[in-house]
Amino acid sequence: DDSVSQILIDIDSPGGSVYGVAELADEVFQARSQKPIVAIANSLAASAAYWIGCSANEFYVTPGGEVGSIGVWQAHQDFSKALDESGIKTTLISAGTYKVEGNPYGPLDPEAQAFMQSRVEDYYQAFVQAVAKGRGVSSSEVTAGMGQGRVLGAQTAASQRMVDGVITFERLLATLHKIGRAHV
Repeated sequence: DDSVSQILIDIDSPGGSVYGVAELADEVFQARSQKPIVAIANSLAASAAYWIGCSANEFYVTPGGEVGSIGVWQAHQDFSKALDESGIKTTLISAGTYKVEGNPYGPLDPEAQAFMQSRVEDYYQAFVQAVAKGRGVSSSEVTAGMGQGRVLGAQTAASQRMVDGVITFERLLATLHKIGRAHV
């Protein structure tokens, strides 16, 4: 849309599932070559939300805000003891060698845990690479700093180059208006 001179992404999210995040972040990254895209963590951009924010040309955080949570996790719950104590016996019927691998009706065996860990590592590497690309830093800078899975406060995040600066939403919007880069 030629009537839009710039895009402002207002983020307040703890993140979420990995599904679709890489695709959306790539869309944002590609779009920034067509027109400036600015993102602001207002007040939280964690995990998947941080991944998306990093794809903008510029990324800011509000003074009381937080960003980060660069990491990936997955849970397995073993309900077998609780079910046994309740007198419930579960029988899994499946086709495909690994179709019921990691199900919650029994303990997680080492092979299944290793596979789940490999998937978490794959997503983590994709996340790290996207942050490095978006922030213009090396992958090692992302993994060695940038919270290592923690969310960081505004000033600390800025000092670790996780964002371009600390600013209120209102001030950022006024600045974008002043330089003629925003239309409401």
